[in-house]
Amino acid sequence: MIQGPNERGILVGCIRRGQSLADLLESLDELALLLQTSGGLAVGRVVQTNSQLDSATYVSLGKVDEIRWQVEAEGAGLVLFDDELSPAQARNLEEMLKVKVLDRTQLILDIFAQRAQSREGKLQVELAQLNYLLPRLAGLGVELSRLGGGIGTRGPGETRLETDRRKIRRRIAHLRRSLEQVRRRRSLQRRSRRQGLLPTVALVGYTNSGKSTLLNVLTGADVFVENQPFATLDPTVRRVVLPDNRRILLVDTVGFIRKLPHQLVAAFRATLEEVVEADVLVHVVDAGRSNWEEQCMAVVQVLEELGAGFHPLLTVFNKVDLLSPDQRTRLRTQHPDAVLISARHGWGVPELLDAVGSLLPDPTVVAAFHLPYHRGDLVSHLHDQGQVLEEHYTNQGIQMKVMMPRILAERLSDYRVAGD
Repeated sequence: MIQGPNERGILVGCIRRGQSLADLLESLDELALLLQTSGGLAVGRVVQTNSQLDSATYVSLGKVDEIRWQVEAEGAGLVLFDDELSPAQARNLEEMLKVKVLDRTQLILDIFAQRAQSREGKLQVELAQLNYLLPRLAGLGVELSRLGGGIGTRGPGETRLETDRRKIRRRIAHLRRSLEQVRRRRSLQRRSRRQGLLPTVALVGYTNSGKSTLLNVLTGADVFVENQPFATLDPTVRRVVLPDNRRILLVDTVGFIRKLPHQLVAAFRATLEEVVEADVLVHVVDAGRSNWEEQCMAVVQVLEELGAGFHPLLTVFNKVDLLSPDQRTRLRTQHPDAVLISARHGWGVPELLDAVGSLLPDPTVVAAFHLPYHRGDLVSHLHDQGQVLEEHYTNQGIQMKVMMPRILAERLSDYRVAGD
């Protein structure tokens, strides 16, 4: 079996109901890129155009023979399916093909296992891996014998897969408790940030759309950037000053992808809550890709699954330097509310910042108030809705200096101190 950085794989896809051949081929192109990211090389493809799936082997027996022929001809040690296989299908295929069989979910989990750097990221990946593998432990002869070598076998949880179900379930419970602590800590961090009344803007988008590059351009940060899927797993938060001198917090998040495993969405919920809690979402789209519309749909689907589908959203077409002038004009015409940029060259950044500012909550001001003692309700309201900078009790009433939304300060103009 060939293993390591040059592991050779055969890609297998099946046209599903409502899917065209072109859609499947684009999905297989993406699968090949994912395999390359994981350290392998796609050396062949097998496509089944009949959407009728086999419950035992996923593809027809004739296609199994075709896969076996390609495996032998190309010296491949891996067969990679574009859709998720059931445990029985994976076992049957490995017995028939005599090589390692993985599906798209396992490959994505493998990439996350390689890219996770922080303790939080490693915990989340391990939880996703164990949740995926737990129902597949029964009869894992071939799978358990190959642990520790090659694509699909890496990750923090791999050495624990030889334990029994009870120990794995205990480990899953422990990981969930640890991630709940992470979730609470992030919630406190967000609350602390909100006490400064700085609005939060989250960069979301398909993986490898240029979010981290854009963050670096806007903030001067040095976030890791690589032209590969899932280069960023841990959220990065930086401050940005808008043209009107308002300050915001900009959050870079993990990229989305078609058929994103539900195990990952669930495991990374603590991280993805940065998206749910944001005031504005900036959807970065790779305009240089021919299938950017399908990628947009995949992002919107994940946002809806997270409960962030109703957030104010600004669409930003990135990498427009790869488009012709006519293509840019067409994009502007068809999407007048979107912003066209090239993060790599810095094009369109001022327009982007202006557009973000227009979607933000009302800007904040620092205002001074003199409140009579019988208006304790207003004192409580200012504590709830603003950040109290000063508070003094005098014989004449309560003097307060508060950082607060401008619209609220205007509503309380009768109590404002002149010239504050």
